[in-house]
Amino acid sequence: MVIEAVTSPLRYADYVEIVVIIPSLCENDRVSDAIFSARGVGVEVLVVDGGSSDGTSATAARAGARVITSPPGRSTQCDRGLRASVAPVVLFLHADTILPQNWQDDVKNSLRDQAVSGGAFSFSFDKRGVALACVEWGVKLRTALFRLPYGDQAIFARRSVLESAGGFPLAPIMEDLDLVRQIKLAGKFVLLSPKITTSSRRYLDRGVLKTSFRNFLALIAWWLELDRDRIAKWYST
Repeated sequence: MVIEAVTSPLRYADYVEIVVIIPSLCENDRVSDAIFSARGVGVEVLVVDGGSSDGTSATAARAGARVITSPPGRSTQCDRGLRASVAPVVLFLHADTILPQNWQDDVKNSLRDQAVSGGAFSFSFDKRGVALACVEWGVKLRTALFRLPYGDQAIFARRSVLESAGGFPLAPIMEDLDLVRQIKLAGKFVLLSPKITTSSRRYLDRGVLKTSFRNFLALIAWWLELDRDRIAKWYST
């Protein structure tokens, strides 16, 4: 059961066209920026908190989001958010990622084509540097060749596509790639040119080369359909 933890003080439009679902866990310092970038007329921002101990839920509510609680786990939280919302278009946004200006128009314009089932944005980091620029280039190459964006590229889809597939794909890791595959099976997947801006903290904290290599190995393991629990255990060590 989804428990309403905090109710937003803002009143949204009676007809919500897009819901932006933000899974969070101890993101008090960053979640406000993500929410502010997502807010707009006809948009509901829904933060699904996985048990933060740093005041993330209260901060998110003050920033204008509706907040519900969930057991931790990004896929579980995204699925809870999907089931707790009603908008016909769903966008999944990481709590440390900022949407580009006019993102609503980009999403709505892409979905005017009834063959389009969903899509994602282009990628950029919040900091500059040669190593990070190489990662950005690698992301651009991966999405161009294989059309496989990760979750930090603000993946969106028609609700009907997600509901027909049974909801958000539940997995301990690489759930974003499962989601992209799910959307592709239903129709055309578009890659929009405007760039999201995501935090480089994980790359800088763990090492850009090491993090990139681990992500590459996890991608190969997903492609080979190896046991997801084993991948998650290896990735977290």
